[in-house]
Amino acid sequence: MKGILFTLALLCIGLYAYSFYFLVTVLAISFLIFFHELGHFLAARTLSVKINTFSIGFGEKIYTKNVGGTDYCLSAIPLGGYVQLKGQDDTDPKTKNYDVDSYNVLSPIKRIYILFAGPFFNFILAFLIYILLGFIGVEKRAPIVGYIVEGSAAASAGIAINDKILEINGVKITEWEEISKNVKLEPSTILIDRNGSILSINLTPKIGETINLFNEKMQQPLIGIKSNGEVIKIYHTGLGSLKFAFGETIEASKLIFKSVTKIVSGAVPLKEVGGIVQIADVTSKAAQISLSVLLLITALISVNLGVFNLFPIPALDGGHILFNLYELVFRREVNERVLVILTYCGWVLLLCIMVLATFNDIRKLIGGL
Repeated sequence: MKGILFTLALLCIGLYAYSFYFLVTVLAISFLIFFHELGHFLAARTLSVKINTFSIGFGEKIYTKNVGGTDYCLSAIPLGGYVQLKGQDDTDPKTKNYDVDSYNVLSPIKRIYILFAGPFFNFILAFLIYILLGFIGVEKRAPIVGYIVEGSAAASAGIAINDKILEINGVKITEWEEISKNVKLEPSTILIDRNGSILSINLTPKIGETINLFNEKMQQPLIGIKSNGEVIKIYHTGLGSLKFAFGETIEASKLIFKSVTKIVSGAVPLKEVGGIVQIADVTSKAAQISLSVLLLITALISVNLGVFNLFPIPALDGGHILFNLYELVFRREVNERVLVILTYCGWVLLLCIMVLATFNDIRKLIGGL
């Protein structure tokens, strides 16, 4: 009953803050979790492992239907989900079963296959969303100059406001973010469109200070221009959509992995760690903007789930994969006492991360007080 009351309160707050867009968020997050668990489910099925429970959500079971010996459940708290295999239970690491249809009788490689399938499905889902985005069109800033920094290379070379950047050293520029990727600390030739006239401008970028995504100051070659804020849609169709989707999935994975390493190293303060409240906030706001923005955020969250679950934390897929790699290499299982201690430590760590993230989310929502 407590779980149901918690969910009802959550829905009321969400609907009050974001209107029906909050329901879009709940559906999106639930689907991402479903797809992750579906990966584990299908992989286990291919190896004839019995699935005891397939649940979307945690806590009290609101709806349960048993099909083929598996309980398919919709649980009260829609902030997670799980597939419980015969012989494997994270809430009781000592659980073992050596029946022919049990997880425990599988070789380490086959267990890793089941464990990796969940995160892999998150990457596949993100890939498919990016393909869809390619056809719908991705909103990007146009490569049009809106401001010129005084004393910059652009000012010296005569670049003007409303100039459209077409090429940098022969590389075609279609959107604003491509400019910084192609600016080098060397003499450069920039092709621009100025009121319909195509001009070629030569300049040498200067080293300047910028702020990256992690709010860190960094030195890099700069032309000395800023966007005028105009937005255009970039389309990726046909085979180009596959290349676009693969590249975006890889870049999103790198970004999330880099974010975690920055937090662990202390480069990004712990107060920047966000959780489910921030995800709900960002997703609900994205739903209000446009379908393409919502899909973009959903794909990023899907990749986030995939990457995070692969971290070697006991109780996560990555932790179980690590235990199975140990067994594969040393030809023996991890000591039961060690396994239990590490698993419970993993739960404590995850709980601490969740509490910290929720605290930060609420602090940000009420204005940092």
